[in-house]
Amino acid sequence: MEKKRKLTKWLYWFTFAIAVIFIYKMLDNFTDIINWVSKLLSTLMPFVVGVLIAYLLYIPCRKIEAKIKKSKVKLFKKKARSLSVLIVYILVGILIFLAIRFIIPVVQESIVDLTNNFQGYYNTAMDKLRDLPEDSILKSEEVIELANQIRSIDIGEYLNIDNIWNYAKEAIGIATGIFDVFVAFIVSVYILVERKEIVEFFEKLLRAIFKEKTYNKLSEYFNRTNEIFLKFLSSQLLDAIVIGALTSIAMLIMDVKYAVLLGFMIGLFNLIPYFGAIIAVIIAIIITLITGGLSKAVIMAIVVIILQQIDANIINPKIVGNSLKISPILVIFAVTVGGAYFGILGMFLGVPIACVIKLLIWDYINMNLNKTN
Repeated sequence: MEKKRKLTKWLYWFTFAIAVIFIYKMLDNFTDIINWVSKLLSTLMPFVVGVLIAYLLYIPCRKIEAKIKKSKVKLFKKKARSLSVLIVYILVGILIFLAIRFIIPVVQESIVDLTNNFQGYYNTAMDKLRDLPEDSILKSEEVIELANQIRSIDIGEYLNIDNIWNYAKEAIGIATGIFDVFVAFIVSVYILVERKEIVEFFEKLLRAIFKEKTYNKLSEYFNRTNEIFLKFLSSQLLDAIVIGALTSIAMLIMDVKYAVLLGFMIGLFNLIPYFGAIIAVIIAIIITLITGGLSKAVIMAIVVIILQQIDANIINPKIVGNSLKISPILVIFAVTVGGAYFGILGMFLGVPIACVIKLLIWDYINMNLNKTN
């Protein structure tokens, strides 16, 4: 017994010494390790992007596969999964083609035109402001101060096409090489086609590592977390496309200048819960006020706010469903904290992460209350 205790003690101190040496060596070659990790992440990035694409396209693939399986044609039933992936990628390809062919050129042209003519629009708006009666609410100190702040903004710095492209590349954070894009595409296709086999492999792996009770709990939390993220990401993207299209069409009917650009911006900002819509509408009102005058800005504001209310109360609940049962206060808190620490990505992902944390906390509370009772 004494011999066994000494051996255990010796093994403990030996392991501790090895760990100290390992940490020392890591710190001694910290730069090399950082470079190695950076290169590894860069190499794996196409695979990460492929997984992300497959994750976003999973719901439409699953729904189309279910429809195909109801077909009376045996060949279609047998190849339902492959056909569903093919159909989804064809639809995505069509959407990308339409965006490149029709939307992006209009948005780019609007950005260039707005940048070049912004000073002229501003001078015209200020002339109209000066012509108003002295007792007008629009000639208050706050409005004048806001107008001076707008003048000091270098809009070309923010709406420069090169800068926007750089922002997009940084936000996406992926390599733009043809090979990397090809690898990401192939990885996403294989994941969608073989998703059942991949899930079964990880289920067996977890069963082999953990006890049955632990495995069941992990499986339950994984499924619920996966449902929250899938529902949120897919619904927010779809909702952004719908509200962007509706707003662009409404502005085109009202003959608002830069209608497609403003609609595209509102749809993009709509990805951020609560704050995104407010910020986008304020920017759209200011641009319309400068380019089209007060009356057009007021009408546009009313129409866009009505569309936002329709989206918030009818469209978004229909798309999202009841999967995200979370209070507005928690949403605002999640967006604020996520934005403060992780920028735009944190504002976007803050809500589903808050939902998962809420789920874990409530389960912990209920478990302890049940034990007490």
